[in-house]
Amino acid sequence: MILSRRPDLDTFLARPDPRVRAAVIYGRDLGVVRERAAQLAARVTEDPEDPFNVAVLTEGDLSGDEGRLEGELAAQSLMGGRRLVRLRLGGERAASEKLAVEALGRLLAGDLNPDAFLLVEAGALGRDSALRRAAEKADACAVIPCYEDEAGDVARMTREALAKDGVGLTAEALALFVARLPHERGVARREIERLALFLGPGSGTTAGPNALEAFLGVEPEASLAGAAADAFGGRLAEAQAGLRRAAQEGLSGPGAVRALGQHLGRLRRVLTLVRSGAGLQEAAKASGIFWKDEREFLRQARAWSLETLDAITADVLAADRACKTARAPDALIAERLALQIAAKARRLGL
Repeated sequence: MILSRRPDLDTFLARPDPRVRAAVIYGRDLGVVRERAAQLAARVTEDPEDPFNVAVLTEGDLSGDEGRLEGELAAQSLMGGRRLVRLRLGGERAASEKLAVEALGRLLAGDLNPDAFLLVEAGALGRDSALRRAAEKADACAVIPCYEDEAGDVARMTREALAKDGVGLTAEALALFVARLPHERGVARREIERLALFLGPGSGTTAGPNALEAFLGVEPEASLAGAAADAFGGRLAEAQAGLRRAAQEGLSGPGAVRALGQHLGRLRRVLTLVRSGAGLQEAAKASGIFWKDEREFLRQARAWSLETLDAITADVLAADRACKTARAPDALIAERLALQIAAKARRLGL
């Protein structure tokens, strides 16, 4: 059963057909995949976090233990209720997909626990995917392809999320914000949350384009982008040289701070994809990292974490505000921020 039309999908996620005993949710946008998988999991079992009734497996769990998946699907619930087995595939091991196909076949044939539900979350599955073909042929399996959000979907998601925090954007500002958002839904939601914090939850603010520019910034010039990469790579001297060279070229302190914020955002985007189950190199490619920069970027991504990035986000925002203060030494503010970031990178082993 393929659910590609939005009305059919919404109906199924709200009230899954009880005859369906498995689902394969796949797509290039892992944020959408994870979100829809979470919706379905909440309908399949009362508590998706219950360690007794829910098992979450990755490709790494199946490596060297080929019977693990079928074992989890054969296990009986210890506390009563329906058993849920979630398998997250990153597309890096063909053997894992083969095991998923075999387990799906045995489950639907009645050879395993008849009350178990198999939920597979995968990246892009081509038409030649054995898992996709097997799932599409099975009557008791729901197949849910996930596509990148259209601009209208992102705009609606942004309006609804900001409204919950009592803030909003004018139509012009919303269009500007949506145009600058990354395509991956998980990262987009994180950016929307950051915007809500920037506007002030519960403040009733409705921001226009001018107010939003302070949050978005602009795309940095190459020299500033290089300086930002040096700072996050722990190379302070190179970062300072890049910032001073950019200043001589007429690029101001606020631009340098925005460049540092842009690089932070790219690292956060990649690490969010990795936390969602993507491989590091796959996440970098999906985030548009230029191939010449990939090696250094991956080196940094292995050292930084979402938590360490969040710890310096406030410093970036504070430096951006300080640069806009009358008669503020914006060049020195940018260099001080680069120093803080480079020092942190050094402590992380970069």
